[in-house]
Amino acid sequence: MSDQFYYGIEVLLNGLMAGVLYALVALGFVLIYKASGIFNYAQGVMALFAALTLVGIMEGQIPFSHLINAVFGTDLHHFGWEVPALFAILLTVGVMVLFAIAVQRFIFRHLVGQEPIILFMATIGLAYFLEGAGDLMWGSDIKTLDVGIPQGGSFWIEDMTSGLGSENFFGFFIDRLDIVATIVAIILVAALVVFSQYTKQGRALRAVADDHQAALSVGISLNFIWILVWSIAGFVALVAGIMWGAKSGVQFSLSLIALKALPVLMLGGFTSIPGAIVGGLIIGVGEKLFEFLIGAPYLGGATENWFAYVLALIFLVFRPQGLFGERIIERV
Repeated sequence: MSDQFYYGIEVLLNGLMAGVLYALVALGFVLIYKASGIFNYAQGVMALFAALTLVGIMEGQIPFSHLINAVFGTDLHHFGWEVPALFAILLTVGVMVLFAIAVQRFIFRHLVGQEPIILFMATIGLAYFLEGAGDLMWGSDIKTLDVGIPQGGSFWIEDMTSGLGSENFFGFFIDRLDIVATIVAIILVAALVVFSQYTKQGRALRAVADDHQAALSVGISLNFIWILVWSIAGFVALVAGIMWGAKSGVQFSLSLIALKALPVLMLGGFTSIPGAIVGGLIIGVGEKLFEFLIGAPYLGGATENWFAYVLALIFLVFRPQGLFGERIIERV
């Protein structure tokens, strides 16, 4: 086999890894949309806020320290201790649960029965509020997130694959962070499937997704289900924020990863957890292979920025509900 073939295999593997990270973000959208019919524009900002909170807790940073110093003329920044990564993650999960309760109690409880566009606009407002709150609480500087995930290429994989091609082929470069992200995503998706299929709360969630009124008639609390769903979506956002933050630093551009999830949702469908995974893998592999085979040789490169959206546009034309989405039939 030629070196070009093995480079293609390397690109394919890296595309699968990138697709898993896209799917992690898309999962949060799917969970909230299934249970409440709300397209949560704030999902990307939730990942940013969760990552900022995690770094702040780990470093012992005082929340709102910049605001406190400006108002009272003090010079406070840190408590003087550091929190272990695992304990900080647990505390951050608690913060995201409190966030879910606040969102349900102060926003969406008052918007029950409103048009979908109003709910969507509410999530846009929530996104900007959450981004501003994160800035006030933890500052706007770029932060390093280190929770012990190994990074950099795997020398073991390079050594094992270095003899596949010619002497100029030095083996596959696979980032160890992407490997960990893939394993975590597989565990997370498996846990969500088990939760949805085999637990009382999971069955209640599926009932709410099918028919709100029927779920109410059998005694299912919509408020509890929506808080549960937003809490799970917050946890998914935290996992995505950890992976992306460890990869490229915790910065406010992290909130833009939600834009990458939109083509994933259009391909997989807004109501399917497996669709989010498959859509993410298609986007990840497709953009990497297109750049490798066509973009770099013939189009001057940089096709990864627009390939996913063109592919999503094609799906919207021929299959608007996505690969796994439910076909919506309206009778007039």
